[in-house]
Amino acid sequence: MLKKLLIANRGEIAVRVIQTAKALGYRTVAVYSEADANALHVDQADEAVCIGPAQVAASYLNADAILEAAKKTGADCIHPGYGFLSENAGFAKAVKQAGLTFVGPPEAAIELMGSKRRSKIAMQEAGVPVVPGFEGNNASDDELINAAKDIGYPLMLKASAGGGGRGMRLVDNNEELAASIQRARSEARQAFGDDELIMEKAVLEPRHVEIQVFADRHGNAVYLGERDCSIQRRHQKVVEEAPSPFVTPELRNAMGEAAVKAALACHYEGAGTVEFLVDQHRNFYFLEMNTRLQVEHPVTELITGQDLVAWQLRVAEGQPLPLTQNQISLSGHAIEVRLYAEDPANGFTPQTGTLHNFTPAEGYGIRFDTGVRSGDVVSPHYDPMLAKIIAWGETRNEARRRLVRALEDTTIFGVTTNRHFLSRIIADETFGAGEATTAFLQQAFRDDPSLTPQTLSIRELAISAGALSLSHSGQPGWSNAPSTALPIRLETPDGTRELLVSHHGPSLTVIHDEERYELTLQNPHPNQLCIIDNGVRHRCQYYRNGDSLYLQAFGHSWWVRDMTHQPAKSAQGAGSGKLQAGMDGAIVDVLVAEGDEVEQGQTLVILEAMKMEHPVKADRSGIVGQVLANQGDQVKRGQLLISIQSKEETVA
Repeated sequence: MLKKLLIANRGEIAVRVIQTAKALGYRTVAVYSEADANALHVDQADEAVCIGPAQVAASYLNADAILEAAKKTGADCIHPGYGFLSENAGFAKAVKQAGLTFVGPPEAAIELMGSKRRSKIAMQEAGVPVVPGFEGNNASDDELINAAKDIGYPLMLKASAGGGGRGMRLVDNNEELAASIQRARSEARQAFGDDELIMEKAVLEPRHVEIQVFADRHGNAVYLGERDCSIQRRHQKVVEEAPSPFVTPELRNAMGEAAVKAALACHYEGAGTVEFLVDQHRNFYFLEMNTRLQVEHPVTELITGQDLVAWQLRVAEGQPLPLTQNQISLSGHAIEVRLYAEDPANGFTPQTGTLHNFTPAEGYGIRFDTGVRSGDVVSPHYDPMLAKIIAWGETRNEARRRLVRALEDTTIFGVTTNRHFLSRIIADETFGAGEATTAFLQQAFRDDPSLTPQTLSIRELAISAGALSLSHSGQPGWSNAPSTALPIRLETPDGTRELLVSHHGPSLTVIHDEERYELTLQNPHPNQLCIIDNGVRHRCQYYRNGDSLYLQAFGHSWWVRDMTHQPAKSAQGAGSGKLQAGMDGAIVDVLVAEGDEVEQGQTLVILEAMKMEHPVKADRSGIVGQVLANQGDQVKRGQLLISIQSKEETVA
């Protein structure tokens, strides 16, 4: 009988595993980096051990430190979560050699499925449908280029060792191929330490459907329905749901049987996910197998009523699966979205900062998996996912409606998130009709308002002015001259706004340009005000931090900065040509050299940070002066990367 579980992970998945382990009577051990000393998963575990500094390589990827923590605390089993060492065959083997139980599959299965090339060959031998392509062993650039002639375009380059869309490139023609191979190899080498590539015929606008499988060491294997993960951005999943609105019962059975066949072919144990591409004619092709618990496992739990972490622990103890295939049934519909600290209006750039207020929505059918809370700091060291918000309903539309409401009612002050972007996806008619493919976001959201800087309405500006007055004294009408119109200058996401504000007791009149707005503020509570707008009462949450004010009302959130008593900013620095790193990260590629002529908006550097690539673009046209960034460099936020001189400065 296993007694004490060490969770070799952080964030929401560590919290998730701890909750089930405690419910089953296990003692729990958290590991943490120095940056995570006050993290939620550390507080929730029975014991915790620091395993190194903030850098992932020195902490959460430090297998020796994790094993030492297990030895120090007397843990007899280790759950790897997902990411980090969860699909590292060497780690699984080391856990076993240390006399501990690895809550996951055997190292041989991890190693096989960790190679897209080898796993694809194994699936072909097992009779599982695969996408036509080329899987040469350590194929050279020339071999890949020659193979492309037989495969035809469009085609997909994939990192053999990869996952999560890393090292993946869609190539439309022969002219793009050589450069795409170089970029894919570089990204794969940076992400996985292995630049081996395979090549496949591109399945255009497919559905991405995956099957949850489970196997035990007694030869039993089952599947627990499917998940549709077609809503993706840059091959990264954004929305997941179960069951798929596209999958028929017949297709579900066929894919489920193929997934079980795949698991048995590699002598699998525990939780695994077999991913397929499904074309418009419902032909399906093996994509890869993830040898771990998936980020999106909650939707499967909600429609099956099963705790998959409990299943994992049961299998790890050597027990048989709790259910047979005939005993597994699906009920209702569940949808999950990934809430990220990122700015959709700025190329989805990850955001860092303090969560001044983080209040998840609550309600029937709503599940919130998170590893953060109010007061926590979102650091540049780790993935920027704050939470997974999952909604269940008897029907798909019921789940959609609950999820939109949960997104609108969740309060997040301090960092910009993709909350509004997610809400618009779930409410979209194409998604609602179940017709979204992997091309959906690129096609339907190219010019979506959630991807542009927010423009505040006169009502939002008026509410901001009212909240500022309350934050000064706790009561509306804080001015000594309430009938006098006072000037207020607010910095907003889309520029500076000059307002004239006058108070008449609890009433407020705001004038901006030629617009005039009136509202009444009543019954203020700490960080909350009641708005009476056109005879209708509304609640508004707000939080002030210095000159910054964060607000939420009408299902939307926004921020302003009070610049009234500060001198107007000069234009210095805008378009200065001093391009800096927006966050800590690594330089993936430098696309220009000193003396090159560049145009404003042109991408000059590719920076990798928080598990994503980010372009650093020229803020003005001119001639490249200094290039201080080199491929492979580790850089700090604010570090100068490139300077651009205007042509006039160059001549002078």
